[in-house]
Formats: sequence, structure tokens, C-alpha cells
Amino acid sequence: MAKLVEKAYGDALFDLSVDSSRVDELFEEAKAVKTVLVENKELMNLLTHPKVDKEEKEKVVENIFKDRISADMTGFMLLTIKKDRQKFLIRILDYYIDRVKEYKRIGVATVTTAYEMDEEKKGAVERKLIATTPYDSFEITYIVDESLIGGMIIRVGDKVIDSSLKSQIETMSRELYKIRLERW
Repeated sequence: MAKLVEKAYGDALFDLSVDSSRVDELFEEAKAVKTVLVENKELMNLLTHPKVDKEEKEKVVENIFKDRISADMTGFMLLTIKKDRQKFLIRILDYYIDRVKEYKRIGVATVTTAYEMDEEKKGAVERKLIATTPYDSFEITYIVDESLIGGMIIRVGDKVIDSSLKSQIETMSRELYKIRLERW
């Protein structure tokens, strides 16, 4: 059910942003609203509390967001309250943000290395990703995991490229173990 809600509402917001030629504006607003909701647990608790009536929730949203974001984004948030879908709001915004990134050809990657990479190497990784994927730019999160020993692991969506020494050593170990078992 949650996936259907995220998709239905996220697609509706995406269609609105494309039809009104305001993809960039609503994209930035969605990221800002999501940040506010994630950082203010009390606000989400209020918006999802069953004993607080819809009118009160709507007033809170209008007081916080009116004149800070567009009428379309405020209206969208009010619609989720009217339809009692506000508990899905963060996931709806996540879906919408991901959909806009695909539309704008912005890839999301995680690069894990055994050591901190300098800016030159980070730039080389990003250029290689742009050259080998359909994306025009990337948002890359860099993680240091010393257990990799060397090399790197790159994740883009559901694809993983693992060229770490740790992985190569584990693969060789399994192969050697198979050889040992075959001899006996």
C-alpha cells in the first residue's frame, strides 16, 4: 500500500512540476520540506497524530510553510492531509526527488574506498561514471572503510562494481578452498 501511495502522489507532483515547467523550483522545495520534516520529529508527530483533527494539521502546515514555499507545494501538503496520507509525506517526497533526479539525469552513487580520496581522484571517479552511464552529473557519497585494504566499491542504483582487494582476496580464498577439496 505504501509504495502505491508514494508512487501515486509522487507521480502527481512530478506531473504538476513538468506541466507547469517548474521542475527545478518544486525539486528544491521538496528537498527543503523533506529536510524540515525529517529534522522536526515533533512536527511529523503532530501531523500524524490521530487525535489532532485535520483542520488543525492544515493550519499548522499553512502557518509554517505559507509564503516560504510555493502555493503548489503547500497545496500538495494540504492534499496529503485531506486524504489522510501525511504519514507517507517523507516517502512521497523521496520518491518525487528520485524521479526528478532521473528526469534531470542526475545519478546517485556511493563510492567506498580504503582511504580518503583527494579531490583530483574524486573528480576522476565522477568523470568515469559520467562517461560510462546515462547520467549527466552525479551526487556521490564517499565512504572510507579501511577493511577493503585497497581498491573501491561503487554503487549506482542497484548496480555494484567491487574492485576492492578484500573482495579479490575472498574470491581467491574460495577458489583455493575448492581446489583443496577437489584434491582430497
